[in-house]
Amino acid sequence: MTADDSPQCSSKGCREDATVAVRWNNPKIHTPDRRKIWVACPAHVETLSAFLNLRGFLRDTVPLSDMEADPGEDLSR
Repeated sequence: MTADDSPQCSSKGCREDATVAVRWNNPKIHTPDRRKIWVACPAHVETLSAFLNLRGFLRDTVPLSDMEADPGEDLSR
């Protein structure tokens, strides 16, 4: 992966490189094992996590470098 291929932060209007995966699911529409993923730059990890946590959707956050491919996860924007 080159620097040009780096995922960009999912926060609206942000174009910074993402370093963290914010994993979530909506229990009303997703199975318990399914994970949607927003990626975040260091400046937006807390705001994206807080938004999801307030709704009961946040599952966890992990560094992108620790992510392994999982067929139950969907990278969302």
